[in-house]
Amino acid sequence: MLLLGIPALLFALITWQVVEDGPLLRVDERVSRALIHPDRVSAALSDLGNIEIAVPVLVVALLWSARQARRSGTDRWWLPSAAAAVLMALVPVLVVPLKELTDRPGTAVSPGTGYYPSGHTATAAVAYGAATLLVLPWLRSTRTRRALVLGYGLVVLGVSFGLVRRGWHWPLDVVGSWCLCTVLLVGFRLLPARHSRR
Repeated sequence: MLLLGIPALLFALITWQVVEDGPLLRVDERVSRALIHPDRVSAALSDLGNIEIAVPVLVVALLWSARQARRSGTDRWWLPSAAAAVLMALVPVLVVPLKELTDRPGTAVSPGTGYYPSGHTATAAVAYGAATLLVLPWLRSTRTRRALVLGYGLVVLGVSFGLVRRGWHWPLDVVGSWCLCTVLLVGFRLLPARHSRR
């Protein structure tokens, strides 16, 4: 429950600060000014959060995981893959209304409003995170499992850094997405575990 409660609480706190134009936004603006330096690397990193890149990776993991589960004779072999697909579909359902409700202005590089929480960060975190959670149970080597989890973390951090460095998002937009997606991924991870005990 702690894994759900802490990120949910942090997400609520950050969202409140964004809506109320709280003191955290001053810190956010200072950090953003120090980090913004658009370049090709930051643009390439942030592109890993595009739907066109992240979702196909998830689809491959969905299909491969379902195939492995079916081959092994697992009951309801389709459930984890179906749950991951639903989880990915939830990202725009949650993020788009939040962007409209918070109506956060963009940075000097990205004029306009509707930047909180970061959709690219959420897409990367959920697509690559769900893919990782689907593939992990089928990997035998501890080293390979660790490498996959590390790779996931590096990709999400890379996307997040690229978005902030490029000036497409404030740091709190990214951190808010991390918190929201942690709740979603922990919920996803708990679902098959609860189902398997029945």
